[in-house]
Amino acid sequence: MRARIYRPARNAMQSGTAKTKLWVLEFSPAEARRIDPLMGWTSSGDMNSQVKLRFETQEAAEAYAKAHGIDYNVIQPKARRANLRPGGYGDNFATNRRQVWTH
Repeated sequence: MRARIYRPARNAMQSGTAKTKLWVLEFSPAEARRIDPLMGWTSSGDMNSQVKLRFETQEAAEAYAKAHGIDYNVIQPKARRANLRPGGYGDNFATNRRQVWTH
């Protein structure tokens, strides 16, 4: 049984950093998925592929994997550059703007 330990990146549809602070231990699929001929649903007999365990730190996730004999691979997160504008969103509605702001 192989697992990967990573910190999830933020979703492209969100501007905040929710659900990106915790480390996740996720199992690799043990068997390929197959398509049900009647309904067309994708299924698998591997129940571990549905399990996602969350930990406060990377060390806690590694300790859990070692304690339970799970072979794991750690994926380090990439640093994210802050995207902050000097005026921010409120600057769009400032009364002392030098140029007209229209749609």
